[in-house]
Amino acid sequence: MAPTISPVQTSTAFPTSTTVVVIGAGIVGLTAALTLAERGIPVVVLEKGRVAGEQSSRNLGWVRKMGRSAPDVPMSLAADRLWATMSERVGADVGYRRAGIMYLARTEAEMPMHMDWLKSVSHLSLGSRLLSAKDIDTLVPGGQGTWAGGIYTASDGRAEPTLAPSAIANAAIQKGVVIIENCAVRTLSLAAGRVSGVVTERGEIRCDQVLLAAGLWSRRFLGNLGVSLPTLPLVSSVIRTAPMDGPTEIAVGGPDFSFRKRKDGGFTITQRGALGAPLMLDHLLIGLRYMHMLRGQRDLLRISLGKDCLTDISMPRRWGPKSKSPFEHIRTMDPPADAAINAEAMRNLTAAWPAFNGTVIEEVWAGMMDITPDSLPAIGPVAKVQGFTVASGFSGHGFGTGPAAGQLAADLLTGSTPIVDPAPYRLERF
Repeated sequence: MAPTISPVQTSTAFPTSTTVVVIGAGIVGLTAALTLAERGIPVVVLEKGRVAGEQSSRNLGWVRKMGRSAPDVPMSLAADRLWATMSERVGADVGYRRAGIMYLARTEAEMPMHMDWLKSVSHLSLGSRLLSAKDIDTLVPGGQGTWAGGIYTASDGRAEPTLAPSAIANAAIQKGVVIIENCAVRTLSLAAGRVSGVVTERGEIRCDQVLLAAGLWSRRFLGNLGVSLPTLPLVSSVIRTAPMDGPTEIAVGGPDFSFRKRKDGGFTITQRGALGAPLMLDHLLIGLRYMHMLRGQRDLLRISLGKDCLTDISMPRRWGPKSKSPFEHIRTMDPPADAAINAEAMRNLTAAWPAFNGTVIEEVWAGMMDITPDSLPAIGPVAKVQGFTVASGFSGHGFGTGPAAGQLAADLLTGSTPIVDPAPYRLERF
């Protein structure tokens, strides 16, 4: 089941040419398209399914700097600035609220991680601070958990994944961007090693540049071109509650639960200490590159072997422009929510904050994230093909940094001064 998103009236016409084609209508691709259109550059966005149908509408909506690796913090700061003016920019409420984010530590052994991060970003003046158990009780009253402490960033916030991508898409359309749903791009057209167009299931569109912002699907698209982007899938299961009074407007992440207030008055809840890990062929091909991430995280991953693996193996990894692509086999990646993980989330949360006892659950869903070995995305040119840029591999952080990531991709496409230093995101680092 997928969350219901605000509608977008996309194009039914099929253009034969443009300047830039964006592959993928998630928040990063849409923001890049809007940025390019604001600069007077013609853009066509092609989406194999529907606008924001996958992780861009299924995430938690957190907009945070806290906990980001030091090289990624400048991107988060830039995204903060863009989120603050996004509603004005697109002419619609995207649900952005700067209400703060807090992480909790159950034991003293968990606190050094927060202390080390705070030291690593001390020069950036983020306003983050360590919390005592008394501080937590003051900021989030009514709790019964026993906490060693925590960390809190008051300037962090949230936006609504079911509102923001649609609002950005509608604003882009008003600026002249053509968005076409249910139109998969099979491959690139090349001339002398340079992009000359894209081949879709409906025909070819000539263009000068292509931005690949296809999230989970980017690895397979690039692999067909002989380009490697290491990403593996993880699944997050999510709960949406009915409107209710809650203990705080602050988004709270405990070791084994999280919650944040929604614009509709309910809460978004997850089991923060558990992610689904459906085994795929890629685990055999590149899994060793992730071993460092698993140290001390054995309980985090709920590994499964089932139809996801069979579906993955059955889909082609090489195809031609006249062949049906994997993106036509699966229009929308819609993994089922894990009922056991969601039940754990509610048990753990109600034990810590009894105010959530009796919560009415209105909706559950799951989303599949594309995780890189260093949890940083790849944003930049693909050296093998001139005129081809990638912005993928956001590792569950794409919504929060999406506005800045999309603008960075647009900057790199046009040769403009980058909004942040792109060096940490070079595809070649892999």
